[in-house]
Amino acid sequence: MKKIINSADSVVYDMLKGLLDSNPDKLAGVLEKRIIYRKDPYLNKVAIISGSGSGHEPDQAFYVGKGMLDAACAGPVFAAPTLDAIVDAAKIVDRGRGVLFLVKNYTGDRANFEMASEMLQFEGGPSVETVIINDDVAVKDSTFTAGRRGVAGAIFVYKIVGAKSEEAGVNLKSLKELAIQVNENVRSMGFALKSCTTPAKGSPTFDLGPDEIELGVGLHGEPGRERIKVLPANEIISIITNAVIEDLPFVENDEVALMINGLGGTPIGELYIAAGIVHDILKYKKIKVFKTYVNNFCTSLDMEGCSVSLLKLNEEFKKLLLSPVDIPIKYF
Repeated sequence: MKKIINSADSVVYDMLKGLLDSNPDKLAGVLEKRIIYRKDPYLNKVAIISGSGSGHEPDQAFYVGKGMLDAACAGPVFAAPTLDAIVDAAKIVDRGRGVLFLVKNYTGDRANFEMASEMLQFEGGPSVETVIINDDVAVKDSTFTAGRRGVAGAIFVYKIVGAKSEEAGVNLKSLKELAIQVNENVRSMGFALKSCTTPAKGSPTFDLGPDEIELGVGLHGEPGRERIKVLPANEIISIITNAVIEDLPFVENDEVALMINGLGGTPIGELYIAAGIVHDILKYKKIKVFKTYVNNFCTSLDMEGCSVSLLKLNEEFKKLLLSPVDIPIKYF
């Protein structure tokens, strides 16, 4: 295994240190607990926090900043953040208006965020609400979840809810309702051409033959719907896009935001090939694309493959998607 790391044990600490060193005016952190939070003065607003295992960067720490998250809690690679880190992050960013946890549907993440909420209430801390994000249409259950997994569609939730939280007078209840509404209208599915390699293991997390792909793979390498022989891009992208469209379902005259998300090891040119194919499918089905996002948004280390996410839009969603952000990466 060849990676730009010092050791498997220090990889998350070193990554977060580099993030803080590169953004000293915007971000602060508690490195020993893997907490990243906004440093800039901001309004007396509801605080938005997310977190999960590391290895999915830029999700979540790189989305901390004005217009998105107020804090992120990173766990070890593919493992949940700790209970005490979540509690401490909530206390750091609370401005007296409450805290909204945005949590992808993975068992460890859910358990620790739920316990953190209970602990904060027991201690007389900030009011806390939680929304579980479960946009993956690939499978109903997996090794890591009961129910659908949360994947790249979560970034749409961060963006829309984070933008709304910057508006004067917005309360915790209304933000929770908005997060639920976005989650209910976003769907995603991905596929893997090649497994990822975790620093601790140093070898692929699952085996794919040279002529195989995994349809509906999870962000940790969990199995998807099926393993099939490799196909031309038109056919692979059509399979996953149609699965996404049929699930909501998205129908003629719907207006959508489209996200083509790389899983970490896919060249940007191939992601744009996928984007062109999805646009053709949506045009044929008379589904209107309001805005397209193409990049690595929620990865699985160096996994090769991509995912397609669609968000059904209303006028408020459109306005909030276009609201300015100030985060370390310039994707929005």
